[in-house]
Amino acid sequence: MATTPLGEDNYPDPLVSSSRGGAGLWRVAALAVALIGAAAGFALLGDRMPSELVILFVGLLAVAGVFFLFGLAAGLFRFASTDERRTIARALVDTVNRGIVVADRDGKIAYANAQYGSFPGALNNGVPVSIARLFSGQADAGEAIYRLTRAAKDGRSAIEDIRIVGGLGGSQTETLRAFWYRASVRPLPETDDTSKPMVAWTVEDITRDRERNETAFLDLQRAIDYLDHSPAGFFSADDQGRIQYLNSTLADWLGYDLAEFNAGQLSLGDVVRGDGATLLMRGRGDGEIRTEIIDIDLVRRNGTALPVRLLHRAARLADGELGETRTLVLDRSSAPETEEELRAAEVRFSRFFNDTPFAIATLDAAGRIVRTNAPFGRIFRWSGEEKSLEMQPIQELIGEASREKLSRALSDAQAQRSEVEPVDALLSVEGDHAVRLYISASEVSAGSPEQVNVYALDMTEQRKLEAQFAQSQKMQAVGQLAGGVAHDFNNLLTAIIGFSDLLLLKHKPGDPSFNELMQIKQNANRAAGLTRQLLAFSRRQTLRPQVLELPLIVDDLTVLLKRMIGEKNQLSVEHGRNIWPVRADVVQLEQVIINLVVNARDAMPDGGSITLRTSNITEDEARSLRFEGMAAADYVLIDVEDTGTGMSPEVMAKIFEPFFTTKELGKGTGLGLSTVYGIVKQTEGFIYPVSTVGVGTTFKIFLPRYVPTAEEAAAKVAAAAAPAKDLTGHERILLVEDEESVRAFSARALRATGYEVFEADSGEEALFVLEDLDYKVDLIISDVVMPEMDGPTMLKAIRPKMTNLKIIFVSGYAEESVRRDIEDDQSVDFLPKPYSLDQINTKVKEVLQRLDKSDA
Repeated sequence: MATTPLGEDNYPDPLVSSSRGGAGLWRVAALAVALIGAAAGFALLGDRMPSELVILFVGLLAVAGVFFLFGLAAGLFRFASTDERRTIARALVDTVNRGIVVADRDGKIAYANAQYGSFPGALNNGVPVSIARLFSGQADAGEAIYRLTRAAKDGRSAIEDIRIVGGLGGSQTETLRAFWYRASVRPLPETDDTSKPMVAWTVEDITRDRERNETAFLDLQRAIDYLDHSPAGFFSADDQGRIQYLNSTLADWLGYDLAEFNAGQLSLGDVVRGDGATLLMRGRGDGEIRTEIIDIDLVRRNGTALPVRLLHRAARLADGELGETRTLVLDRSSAPETEEELRAAEVRFSRFFNDTPFAIATLDAAGRIVRTNAPFGRIFRWSGEEKSLEMQPIQELIGEASREKLSRALSDAQAQRSEVEPVDALLSVEGDHAVRLYISASEVSAGSPEQVNVYALDMTEQRKLEAQFAQSQKMQAVGQLAGGVAHDFNNLLTAIIGFSDLLLLKHKPGDPSFNELMQIKQNANRAAGLTRQLLAFSRRQTLRPQVLELPLIVDDLTVLLKRMIGEKNQLSVEHGRNIWPVRADVVQLEQVIINLVVNARDAMPDGGSITLRTSNITEDEARSLRFEGMAAADYVLIDVEDTGTGMSPEVMAKIFEPFFTTKELGKGTGLGLSTVYGIVKQTEGFIYPVSTVGVGTTFKIFLPRYVPTAEEAAAKVAAAAAPAKDLTGHERILLVEDEESVRAFSARALRATGYEVFEADSGEEALFVLEDLDYKVDLIISDVVMPEMDGPTMLKAIRPKMTNLKIIFVSGYAEESVRRDIEDDQSVDFLPKPYSLDQINTKVKEVLQRLDKSDA
């Protein structure tokens, strides 16, 4: 171990490490030679040189020496040492548990880590050898090493697994054991400290991994072998008597090679003597499914008879046709006769009985448990501390709602009915633990009380998944309905907002009707905000962050929130002074506030008060709060406080998990708070619950303060000072809209600004109008969703005849969802509904000006 002044150092120093230090040493040596030469020159020629020059040279050397001494003391210069090269990158390579060698393509080693030296033969007189030489004495590695060496010379990556009996250097104790090594080579990029292309070699002992894989494979093969070589034969035949499967045991008894067997190759007539095939094919005439015991002779391949007992099961399908058969074959010629053989068979069955993944129990005539397997107690949540399961009525283990159905199933089984309907039940223990019970009659034997078999599957997780899937389906249906309703409302709101704008052009602020018209427009805009929330809920709204004033957002929601929380709850709003702006999506932020207020309402079943607060949190205040994961910075805080039931720490730890809810079944989706958490995180904010059971809960949302850049501030000032835009024009426009009120408003708005407007109420009519106009229009404005022919289909029909066509699609859905339906989106612009008079005129002017510039 190397030591340092600080104590013992366990750093694994590399075996070889060439670096730029050698070049630096040559430079120092060259400088020393130059100085010695200069000194010799002054000594020989000093008498001939002016004394001022000598003094100047000595002074320069003195000044340089003093400068380097000060630089060394100040840390500007350092003496190279091994410690300086111990960077994180070097430490990662030096401590990796595989040998690493860096060499040029000819094999000259520039670096080798300490782990490489642990391989036998890696060092020759203390000097590391190349990986090719490391494996040179191993005949089994020759081809692999040749391929790796060729890859290194060609600058390619390659990897090989090499098997060596006895291992590198030869094992003294395990000479026949196979050792595995994984060797690889890859080219390295050029670096500052190399003058030629380098490659990195790695070598790793993977013997243990290989042995584990081989052990797992052998275990799997052994399990298959156990199944295939059970002490009983088995075969299955289809409705035509063709054998589809037989196990190895039966194949051996009959003298067939299982490797040559193909499904359908043999028939029952080939293996059953005489009329036995007809006996196996007939099934029961009454259609019942029962296992029949048949003593019969099978025919070996060599023609000899094999006496067997068949446990045969055949059934007829619903249409009366014979279905597939299942047959267990017991060899009567070598039946166990000794007690030891019988005991061994009993042990084998007992292991099988207790190792199954489902619960098994046998019941007596009264429905009491006689015997169970090992998984029964686990699946039925029976600890066994109070009393044993034996002789317990199975009805007591399940909930009361399913006990009557279970009693009928037990009666059917005791009556030897072939098909007993499974029973789905909840367990009587606390919690939502569900099981499915399969009931069948047991073979009655003298002296045994067992009359009914019960097989139970744990359905708890499946029930949870089914409930979550049903809830997600319901949410999807609600989302589709909300999206459709919002789309229709957007059409209505477009007309309301548009005609309000047209009336406002005729009624100035001094007009008596001006205030009423403004009220109509403002309420229509509020309704448009509600439709945006519906579209956001249905994932059809384009979400874009913008600079927001939180107090205004909260105040706009107050009326809606008061309606949502009901009359028995009170809502109060408190704003701090000079609240900083934040940058977020307004629809997402409204959804966060609405979800939290609704949760607060549900947490107060007897009524209470909800308080919304906004305030500024400085960086120092944020640092003192010490919420986990929140960095110290300026934030705007939104508090949603209620006086409800509060939450325990266990509930608080799970509230942001998807589908977690404390509400009753059917009253909560479990998605509200997970959605809130996702939105806050997308906004780069933080959310923390603070709750006390019986007192109430406060959700604290920290949103980063938005500080505009100098460029944004300048752009805002320039936009405010810019003169009003000229929105007039004279171009030809085709307006395609199936909603008459929207089309009427849009046509009037465009004609009022000077455009020549043609109208069509569908995509098909638009094609006729274009044909009458000889396809001479400058712009088409079209709705996306229309009956018969929609907007994208119309565009596809027009494009071959109007290659330079400009088109604006309008829709109440999001732009992203619209563009997914447009195969040819060149020269396509988008205007979302509802739009105002100014918005449609501005969009048309913008598109036409862009068209004029492209034509120029």
